Amino acid sequence: MRRREFLIGSAMAAGSASSIWGQSPDKAKLDRIAILTLNFDSILKRLANPNDPKRTLDIMDVPDMFADRYGVHYVEVFCTHFLSTEHAWFSEFSSRLKKAKSKLNQISLGGLQVVSMSSPDPVVRLETIDLTKQWIDHAVELGCPRVMVNQGTLAPDVLKEAIATLKVMVDYGKTKKVFVTLENRGGGGGGRARGVPGTPAPAAPRDPLLDVIRAAGAWANPDTGNFPDEATRHAWLREMYPLSSGSSHVHYAPERWSLPDAIKISKEVGYKGIYALEGSGPDPYATTQTMLDALLPLI
Repeated sequence: MRRREFLIGSAMAAGSASSIWGQSPDKAKLDRIAILTLNFDSILKRLANPNDPKRTLDIMDVPDMFADRYGVHYVEVFCTHFLSTEHAWFSEFSSRLKKAKSKLNQISLGGLQVVSMSSPDPVVRLETIDLTKQWIDHAVELGCPRVMVNQGTLAPDVLKEAIATLKVMVDYGKTKKVFVTLENRGGGGGGRARGVPGTPAPAAPRDPLLDVIRAAGAWANPDTGNFPDEATRHAWLREMYPLSSGSSHVHYAPERWSLPDAIKISKEVGYKGIYALEGSGPDPYATTQTMLDALLPLI
């Protein structure tokens, strides 16, 4: 084999090997990627079942694992994955982030099922405010710029109250320099309801999420996957990315929709923020790698 061919072949092999472990030579692209701990929910250790042999990943080891395996230094944590909210525990977790030269991108409060800004019960809405404020304070302690809340139903009969509740949380976040964000969760308006075959389906009611975000002064967390169809995806992403604080969730389902089209839209509207990989599967390590390999060439 000629020396030139050998060197080219060796370089290609090295590139393939680095792709397996997510070590892209383009650091600028990796610096715009985060990974959700939710991807690894099935194997993260929990206080409730510490001896479960299927749960092999300690949340304290996540920053190092993301950095070493994927070359990614932004971590997005599902709030229920924290094993404590005590200062000493947060201090240790912050040290592990620093050791991995990593930062938090966002804390998701989606796991807090006991609270809802859309609850018809004013007591529950007050509890939602109080608990969200606590997590905003936790975000400050951890150096995290964003807290994502779950908007609930945003039903018409409680919409005014939901907006007022959200605004209180947003205003508190602003005093702490923490963005309060919301993502699209499968609605998005413009979807089509099932009807009688051969007849036009009625348009689904418009999801009020964008109106709520604007009314409360909150920020959007665009999720590329949570839409009923491509037309809705494209229209809403064009509205959501300009409302973002710099974070977007990225799913990958090429058999159902086009990730290249979604990322193209984000670039067209000038998005410069972080793309956070979200997806699970039987092997969360492989699923995350697949998403990373699909996203890197697009950004």
